[in-house]
Amino acid sequence: MLRISADPAELDFDRVHAFLRDSYWAAGIPAATLRRALDHSICYSGFLGGEQVAFARAVTDQATFAYLADVFVDEAHRGQGHGRAIVCALLDDPRLQGLRRLHLVTRDMQPLYAGFGFEALSQPERHMQKHDPDVYRRG
Repeated sequence: MLRISADPAELDFDRVHAFLRDSYWAAGIPAATLRRALDHSICYSGFLGGEQVAFARAVTDQATFAYLADVFVDEAHRGQGHGRAIVCALLDDPRLQGLRRLHLVTRDMQPLYAGFGFEALSQPERHMQKHDPDVYRRG
Protein backbone atom coordinates (compact mmCIF):
# COMPACT_ATOMS: atom_id res chain seq x y z
CA MET A 1 0.00 0.00 0.00
CA LEU A 2 1.26 3.47 -0.89
CA ARG A 3 2.19 5.55 2.15
CA ILE A 4 1.67 9.24 1.43
CA SER A 5 3.43 12.03 3.29
CA ALA A 6 3.38 15.82 3.14
CA ASP A 7 6.41 16.04 5.43
CA PRO A 8 9.15 17.91 3.53
CA ALA A 9 11.78 16.04 5.56
CA GLU A 10 10.67 12.76 3.99
CA LEU A 11 10.82 13.97 0.38
CA ASP A 12 13.63 12.26 -1.56
CA PHE A 13 14.91 15.31 -3.41
CA ASP A 14 17.41 13.35 -5.52
CA ARG A 15 14.67 10.94 -6.65
CA VAL A 16 12.26 13.74 -7.53
CA HIS A 17 14.98 15.65 -9.37
CA ALA A 18 16.08 12.56 -11.30
CA PHE A 19 12.54 11.97 -12.53
CA LEU A 20 11.67 15.57 -13.35
CA ARG A 21 14.90 16.44 -15.16
CA ASP A 22 14.06 13.63 -17.61
CA SER A 23 10.34 14.39 -17.90
CA TYR A 24 8.78 16.00 -20.96
CA TRP A 25 7.53 18.97 -18.95
CA ALA A 26 10.62 19.83 -16.86
CA ALA A 27 13.46 18.39 -18.95
CA GLY A 28 16.82 19.62 -17.78
CA ILE A 29 15.55 21.43 -14.68
CA PRO A 30 18.56 22.42 -12.57
CA ALA A 31 18.62 21.08 -9.01
CA ALA A 32 18.77 24.59 -7.53
CA THR A 33 15.69 25.66 -9.51
CA LEU A 34 13.75 22.59 -8.41
CA ARG A 35 14.79 23.07 -4.78
CA ARG A 36 13.45 26.64 -4.88
CA ALA A 37 10.21 25.45 -6.52
CA LEU A 38 9.64 22.73 -3.94
CA ASP A 39 10.41 25.07 -1.05
CA HIS A 40 7.54 27.29 -2.22
CA SER A 41 5.00 24.53 -2.91
CA ILE A 42 2.83 22.06 -1.07
CA CYS A 43 4.51 18.72 -1.83
CA TYR A 44 3.24 15.18 -1.36
CA SER A 45 5.42 12.10 -1.65
CA GLY A 46 4.30 8.48 -2.06
CA PHE A 47 6.36 5.60 -0.70
CA LEU A 48 6.43 1.84 -1.12
CA GLY A 49 8.67 0.41 1.55
CA GLY A 50 11.31 3.09 2.00
CA GLU A 51 11.39 4.11 -1.67
CA GLN A 52 9.70 7.21 -3.03
CA VAL A 53 7.72 6.14 -6.11
CA ALA A 54 5.23 8.99 -6.49
CA PHE A 55 5.11 12.75 -6.17
CA ALA A 56 2.74 15.69 -6.66
CA ARG A 57 2.87 19.36 -5.74
CA ALA A 58 0.68 22.43 -5.74
CA VAL A 59 1.82 25.99 -6.32
CA THR A 60 -0.70 28.11 -4.47
CA ASP A 61 -1.58 31.26 -2.57
CA GLN A 62 -3.65 28.97 -0.28
CA ALA A 63 -6.66 31.27 -0.62
CA THR A 64 -7.87 31.60 -4.21
CA PHE A 65 -5.73 29.63 -6.68
CA ALA A 66 -3.55 26.57 -7.07
CA TYR A 67 -1.61 25.03 -9.93
CA LEU A 68 -1.21 21.26 -9.79
CA ALA A 69 2.26 20.35 -11.03
CA ASP A 70 4.92 17.66 -11.37
CA VAL A 71 2.71 14.66 -10.71
CA PHE A 72 4.54 11.41 -11.38
CA VAL A 73 4.58 7.73 -10.53
CA ASP A 74 7.69 5.68 -11.16
CA GLU A 75 7.20 3.63 -14.31
CA ALA A 76 7.58 0.30 -12.48
CA HIS A 77 4.66 1.18 -10.19
CA ARG A 78 2.13 2.62 -12.64
CA GLY A 79 -1.31 1.18 -13.18
CA GLN A 80 -1.87 0.46 -9.49
CA GLY A 81 -3.80 3.58 -8.50
CA HIS A 82 -0.82 5.42 -6.99
CA GLY A 83 -1.28 8.49 -9.21
CA ARG A 84 -4.91 8.76 -8.21
CA ALA A 85 -4.02 8.26 -4.53
CA ILE A 86 -1.36 10.96 -4.41
CA VAL A 87 -3.45 13.50 -6.33
CA CYS A 88 -6.40 12.76 -4.03
CA ALA A 89 -4.24 13.28 -0.94
CA LEU A 90 -2.87 16.56 -2.28
CA LEU A 91 -6.28 17.89 -3.29
CA ASP A 92 -7.64 16.98 0.17
CA ASP A 93 -4.97 19.10 1.87
CA PRO A 94 -6.68 21.73 4.09
CA ARG A 95 -4.58 24.48 2.48
CA LEU A 96 -6.23 23.77 -0.88
CA GLN A 97 -9.84 23.93 0.25
CA GLY A 98 -12.19 26.72 -0.84
CA LEU A 99 -10.07 27.81 -3.78
CA ARG A 100 -11.80 29.50 -6.68
CA ARG A 101 -9.60 27.90 -9.33
CA LEU A 102 -7.37 24.86 -9.65
CA HIS A 103 -5.34 24.67 -12.83
CA LEU A 104 -3.07 22.13 -14.47
CA VAL A 105 -1.48 21.31 -17.78
CA THR A 106 -1.11 17.75 -19.05
CA ARG A 107 -0.25 16.14 -22.33
CA ASP A 108 -1.93 12.78 -21.78
CA MET A 109 -3.52 12.32 -18.35
CA GLN A 110 -6.86 14.06 -18.92
CA PRO A 111 -8.84 10.94 -17.88
CA LEU A 112 -7.11 10.84 -14.49
CA TYR A 113 -7.79 14.50 -13.75
CA ALA A 114 -11.35 14.40 -15.11
CA GLY A 115 -12.06 11.98 -12.28
CA PHE A 116 -11.26 14.82 -9.87
CA GLY A 117 -13.55 17.29 -11.63
CA PHE A 118 -11.00 18.96 -13.89
CA GLU A 119 -12.27 19.86 -17.35
CA ALA A 120 -11.04 21.64 -20.45
CA LEU A 121 -10.90 25.43 -20.18
CA SER A 122 -14.38 26.87 -20.61
CA GLN A 123 -13.01 30.11 -22.04
CA PRO A 124 -9.54 29.36 -23.40
CA GLU A 125 -9.46 32.69 -25.21
CA ARG A 126 -9.19 34.40 -21.82
CA HIS A 127 -6.13 32.42 -20.74
CA MET A 128 -2.68 33.51 -21.75
CA GLN A 129 0.80 32.34 -21.00
CA LYS A 130 4.38 33.42 -21.23
CA HIS A 131 6.30 30.23 -21.90
CA ASP A 132 10.04 29.79 -22.25
CA PRO A 133 10.73 26.09 -22.98
CA ASP A 134 14.50 26.68 -23.25
CA VAL A 135 15.03 28.46 -19.94
CA TYR A 136 16.84 25.50 -18.32
CA ARG A 137 19.29 25.17 -21.21
CA ARG A 138 20.38 28.78 -20.88
CA GLY A 139 20.65 28.70 -17.09
